[in-house]
Amino acid sequence: METKNSNYRISSAVIKRLPRYFRYLRELLEGGRMRISSGELSKMMNVTASQIRQDLNCFGGFGQQGYGYNVKYLYGKISEILGVEQGYKAVIIGAGHLGLALVGSPMFAKRGVTLSALFDNSTELVGGEYGNLHIYDISELEAYIKENGINIAVLTLPRAYAKEMAERLKNLGVKGIWNFTNIELNFEDSDTVVQNVHIGDSLMQLTYRMNSNEEK
Repeated sequence: METKNSNYRISSAVIKRLPRYFRYLRELLEGGRMRISSGELSKMMNVTASQIRQDLNCFGGFGQQGYGYNVKYLYGKISEILGVEQGYKAVIIGAGHLGLALVGSPMFAKRGVTLSALFDNSTELVGGEYGNLHIYDISELEAYIKENGINIAVLTLPRAYAKEMAERLKNLGVKGIWNFTNIELNFEDSDTVVQNVHIGDSLMQLTYRMNSNEEK
């Protein structure tokens, strides 16, 4: 991601913190909070006030000395940076346990993404409904994406099919792939962006920290 100055690139560490700002600011808004200082925000997020100011200065700052940050305004700006208001539409490919669990999560709607449909190749699942979503046969994918302007595909299918499916989606013009297949996907020199999610890595970070504590 770039700022208005095309010679300056935002670091991956800053980008990873943006969703945290989004979450905390939303909680503050829901609690009726209208203004907050970088010091107060730092205590909530366990990030230094200096780091918060540096992060937000990458996008213009948004604060006033002696006043702090207008919560509603900053939340709106962070939402804009994260594309929350873009009206992105997504489909889930793979109607197994993980795919169905994601359907039941409110995280898509809270982040401005509309889940539109599920796809699978199981004759037992195709044609059914889950929540308010229809489960389509994978053979209908191309037509559905073109007719419905799908921007994001969530991959929860078996890893053996991940690369082939990702290539298929790229050729269809899908701009974002959220990949839960536990295999690394990446497209160089392509407009299609991939976010690889490894849930097991997070679990092992937890067990590492637990093991480190026990060794003290």
